[in-house]
Amino acid sequence: MSAEMQQQTEEFEQTRKPLIDHLIELRKRLVWTLAAMLAGTAVCFFFVEEIYGFLVQPLANAMGEGSTNRLIYTGLTEAFFTYLKVAFFAGIFLTFPLLAIQLWRFIAPGMYGKEKNAFLPFLIATPILFFLGGACVYYVLMPVAWPFFLSFQSMGTDTILPIQLEARVGEYLDLVMVLIFAFGLCFQLPVLLTLLGKAGMVTADGLAKKRKYAVIVTFIVAAFLTPPDIISQVLLAIPVLGLYELSIILVRNVQKNVTTTSAL
Repeated sequence: MSAEMQQQTEEFEQTRKPLIDHLIELRKRLVWTLAAMLAGTAVCFFFVEEIYGFLVQPLANAMGEGSTNRLIYTGLTEAFFTYLKVAFFAGIFLTFPLLAIQLWRFIAPGMYGKEKNAFLPFLIATPILFFLGGACVYYVLMPVAWPFFLSFQSMGTDTILPIQLEARVGEYLDLVMVLIFAFGLCFQLPVLLTLLGKAGMVTADGLAKKRKYAVIVTFIVAAFLTPPDIISQVLLAIPVLGLYELSIILVRNVQKNVTTTSAL
């Protein structure tokens, strides 16, 4: 083997070892995160009836007194597996901050002190915005959307035969969980755009110029993520557009800080 080939082999080995170490560390963090989520799911299963009651309360409020006030299931095992999904959903939702913590522990050793201080606010903001997105669904979207859907019921005076809701418990809870996670992820927009701005990949002026395209994309995404009605789409689009405007402000502040630091 020539000296040049031997040197290339040594360089490859030096690069390969840190890469393997990083992959092992990443696997360990993922295992810890998965274990925490499974533990959270097991704990939530003991309180699954209370969680179920919390999730269906907006529908019960929209139904009001004198209605059926019930959800049905048509498969023998549907209720059981629905409870499992609710517990799994609640476990992931509650342990979501642990995912951010494990991410921080994975990348923090490779960062300098100033970089850690700069990245830490984004780490803290991620679970907070995720929970705010879920709260927006529960306290804003559902109290408005559910009465709208229920308004299509009739007693049969105009439709000959009555139209009554007989909602399946699995379909209802699947819809609620999808909405909560969709809003939680959409509320990460300020974190994503500010990080891109800090990396120099986007600018505040560029985001402001593309505002009209952001409006169109936001409503398209809202149409896919929400039920097929204009009310739900608007209720998702308005907060996201507000977060987009907040992102422009944050990116502008980041650019000012970078400019000030460079000048010093």
